[in-house]
Amino acid sequence: MDYTTRLSEYPAAPGKAEIGKIVDDARSHAHGNYNKEVYKTCYSCIDLTSLNVTDSDRQITEFTEKTVSFNDRFPTVSNVASICVFPNFVETVGLAAGDSGIRITSVSGGFPSSQTFLEVKMLETAMAVESGADEVDIVINVGQMLEGKYNELANEIEILRREAGEETVFKVIIESGALSSPELIYKASLLAMFAGADFVKTSTGKIPVAATPEAAAAICTAIGRYCEKTGRRVGFKAAGGVKTPQDAALYYTLVERLLGPEWCTPELFRIGASSAANNILSAITGQEIKYY
Repeated sequence: MDYTTRLSEYPAAPGKAEIGKIVDDARSHAHGNYNKEVYKTCYSCIDLTSLNVTDSDRQITEFTEKTVSFNDRFPTVSNVASICVFPNFVETVGLAAGDSGIRITSVSGGFPSSQTFLEVKMLETAMAVESGADEVDIVINVGQMLEGKYNELANEIEILRREAGEETVFKVIIESGALSSPELIYKASLLAMFAGADFVKTSTGKIPVAATPEAAAAICTAIGRYCEKTGRRVGFKAAGGVKTPQDAALYYTLVERLLGPEWCTPELFRIGASSAANNILSAITGQEIKYY
């Protein structure tokens, strides 16, 4: 498919000044969302993440068991949207989660750099789903994006979408911190959606610049325009650097202002986080919580 031609069918990306106004507007309204109900929603939108070099079967099992037992201690708070792990730990999560209904997200596609053979990315994605992943987060080829090889980049996403299968929630990480402008972030978001993304995700969290409100504004603008043109709702996921309840509420507000309150659910809004979970729980309960 000629994805470059499809890009020309959309309005130009918002410039830095427009992005700045969008973020300023969100910041001015975010204070109204610094409350327990919004924090509870944000908590339910978390992909609770463990993507560390020190991960082990025992550590991931304990992590999962604690998540499964969450509502025993916090019965008034909806549990996280999913547990996110490396593909080799998907089965470990599944065994520990049992019939709890906890969803499993696996990173894939050569995460976090995406620098490997396409065949390896395909096999890794297929194996993650076969092992029990309900959702898959893949990374675009950032080098291709920076060189303007839009067709090659989107065709690869489309191939991995097919490997994941239509019933798997498919999230595409554009690594917004490595892209130099709102225009590239906006275009990468559109390309991801053209190729079948169910969510556009900011970052891997593995490079110095992760999620930013400015990147979120560019991505959500693209999502809104894509939905207006196609009728298909695509979700937004902020990942990397989301640590405080106020951080989460700001991204919630950006989504609410740009896309509407109907996007502010786990079906269309996610936060990739680990430390944020305890901090959001602390804000909900009014006392310091170190559950994870």
